[in-house]
Amino acid sequence: MTGRVLPFGPSSPIIQAPMAGGGSTPALAAAVSEAGGLGFLAAGYRTAQDVRREIAAVRERTDRPFGVSVFVPDFEAVREAPGAAAAVARYRDELAPEAERYGVTLPEAPAWDDDEWDAKIDLLVDERVPVAGFTFGCPPPEVTARLHDAGAVIMIMVNTPWEAVAAAEAGADAVIVQSPGAGGHQAAFLPPPPSWEAPHDLPELVALVREATDVPLVAAGGIMDGADVAAVLAAGAVAAQLGTAFLRTPESGTHPVHKAALADPRFTRTAFTRAFSGRTARGLANRFMAEHEASAPACYPQVHHLTKGLRRAAAEHGDPGAMALWCGWGYRRCRDLPAAALVEALMKELATARA
Repeated sequence: MTGRVLPFGPSSPIIQAPMAGGGSTPALAAAVSEAGGLGFLAAGYRTAQDVRREIAAVRERTDRPFGVSVFVPDFEAVREAPGAAAAVARYRDELAPEAERYGVTLPEAPAWDDDEWDAKIDLLVDERVPVAGFTFGCPPPEVTARLHDAGAVIMIMVNTPWEAVAAAEAGADAVIVQSPGAGGHQAAFLPPPPSWEAPHDLPELVALVREATDVPLVAAGGIMDGADVAAVLAAGAVAAQLGTAFLRTPESGTHPVHKAALADPRFTRTAFTRAFSGRTARGLANRFMAEHEASAPACYPQVHHLTKGLRRAAAEHGDPGAMALWCGWGYRRCRDLPAAALVEALMKELATARA
């Protein structure tokens, strides 16, 4: 452990998860931080310049700490480009009727990219962002050192005790323990032992990771109310990260069709899929997932780039059947409240649960 002061803890254990793709906004991050939690921007799928503008927008709204989360590229994926290109081409052929349905043209050969990794690390250092979050892997030592020199607290998301140990060794000041119940992409970056079965109970997973490392833990996945927060704190976490719980707040950038689907009785469950991005993620089970999950290649971010036009067109048509409706399995408990009011409600519920 580095001994750095974390901008969250027993008195302020609520963290708003970074939600790439539009859910996270400067208004949401600032509102959560102003209310005593820790707000997060999501740098994924955005240019470094767009992220710089969002950081400035947060700072116009609050002087409290906030975080920015970055995707760690899978540089090994470049070596598999020939096989990936063929698999993505086959998937493109399968999606041709979808493109016709929504009146879009699919990209011919979507390529692997690093999501402007170097530019975004430079940005976090230049802006002296209070908290730097990472998912899909660990930043290399030289990046960790630069961020620490710039005063940043580093948080790395993991799915297993083995990844938590790797994150601690990489210089994480806190580890975000993500359960299978989390919405959006799973953060997994190391293959677990063949015998490993991830517990669906988040407090149990937190307890297992607590045995593997003494780095402060943040729990994530399916947390929707103060009682859920109390449960993970009792298991050894110092804070709880909530994403789905903030999807219906007015400050969220979640598309109105997505927000409506969260309360639509036609959507009865969530499921894992890689049909939209090529990487395993949890969302509301819909038509697109049912029809294409079996054939979607594990090629990220090529599949993401292939389908983003389809997803955007489906949203414009008001059709949730072909949208990536990311959310965790507690989605039915989403509350249509302003972000600050939700943080206040969570803290009151936490106090009641502790009492």
